[in-house]
Amino acid sequence: MFLRLSTRLLNICIASLCKAHKLEKAELVIIDGIRLGVLPDVVTYNTLIDAYCRFVGLDAGYSILHRMGEAGISPDVISYNSLIAGATRNCQISRSLDLFDEMIQRGLSPDVWTYNTLMHGLFKSGKPDVANRVFQDIILGEHSPSVATFNIMMNGLCMNGYTINALMLFRNLQHHGFVPQLVTYNILVNGLCKIGRLGSARRILKEIGESGHVPNAITYTTVLKCFFRKRKFEEGLELLSEMKSKGYTFDGFAYCTVIGALIKIGKVKEATEYMADMIRTGTELDIASYNTLINMYCKDGKLEEAYKLLDEIEKKGLECDKYTHTIMIDGLCKAGNIEGATQHLKYMKMMGFDSNLVAFNCLVDGLCKVGQIDNAMKVYKSMEVRDSFTYSSLVQNLCRDGRYRSAAKILLSCLRSGMKILKSAQRAVLLGLRYSGFPREAKKLKSKIRIARILNC
Repeated sequence: MFLRLSTRLLNICIASLCKAHKLEKAELVIIDGIRLGVLPDVVTYNTLIDAYCRFVGLDAGYSILHRMGEAGISPDVISYNSLIAGATRNCQISRSLDLFDEMIQRGLSPDVWTYNTLMHGLFKSGKPDVANRVFQDIILGEHSPSVATFNIMMNGLCMNGYTINALMLFRNLQHHGFVPQLVTYNILVNGLCKIGRLGSARRILKEIGESGHVPNAITYTTVLKCFFRKRKFEEGLELLSEMKSKGYTFDGFAYCTVIGALIKIGKVKEATEYMADMIRTGTELDIASYNTLINMYCKDGKLEEAYKLLDEIEKKGLECDKYTHTIMIDGLCKAGNIEGATQHLKYMKMMGFDSNLVAFNCLVDGLCKVGQIDNAMKVYKSMEVRDSFTYSSLVQNLCRDGRYRSAAKILLSCLRSGMKILKSAQRAVLLGLRYSGFPREAKKLKSKIRIARILNC
């Protein structure tokens, strides 16, 4: 069967190539099409604008307008919507507004999608007042706001600390017949959880069920995390049981939220039970889920099991991230296997990961705990970046070893660099110097600590 060449077919090819990030091939197809007498239209160029904005940059996308002009094709509202969306993605809100003005000057009327994109960008840039004015323009103008408009408005309000206003808007819309989607409920649940309004979040959760929607993993995991963050572990586990009794399916993220929380409060046995349940149900795991499980095994001292999971990650074609390696280094240090931790840190650097502060801190602390303070000092000196934990750990361990003068030098180095150090570490150095026969040095150090505090205020 002979397929007649057409602009529609050309556009399908261009869209497929752009989706696959093959912009050069898309450009060659356009050239071939023109040679064969198949001319691109506004849809062709709009596809290119969107692709260049996403994968190359806003300026590259904007340059397509010039090509459209040369071809005698006028840009339409979709052309400018793609450009405004590209500027918004890169947090170039002033550029978005300039493009909006240019669009008006060309005689093009913005549609609701244009306004939605602008609102999203303004909220993202921390300008809720301006976003609200855009929202008012939609409500009072000739455009009918979509469900997406209301969702963007409520999400933006929650993001910028106006969750109660978002809830008020939601109730007002309901009063006028607005039928919320599950995503709308999830926005509110997330916003309420972030400001600690657990009671309100649970009421919304109940409302979801009554509305005929089925809460998804995002909904209940958001509430679970809030319970655990507020250290209301029993309520969190009750909610988990409630969800399970109602037959809701759990994804890896939900399971790992629970497992991670149980590990934090030392309930490793219960965490293991949930892990077994997760494996039994055949839940698909991502790298974040694997990191939680590896952390659980390391906390429980089961390093062999942790290494088995590393093998499983490799077999599944997933890639370990810096958190995976840091968890392993911490686990090896806590198990006293300092050589293994050192080798793993070298392996991490060999794999192309940047110097990881947390991993180095784990190694410094681990070396100190097994009495290898001189080696810990060598690692400390090799570190490009240090934080308060680095200094506090070294100072406290040097004091335990009776090396108060060395501890005093590191303490001053920390304070002079503008960082804070634990008060307990400062007291340990001052008392150590005083009672080991160096009261004058203790007095001088105390004065230097005061001066450093004043300078860093």
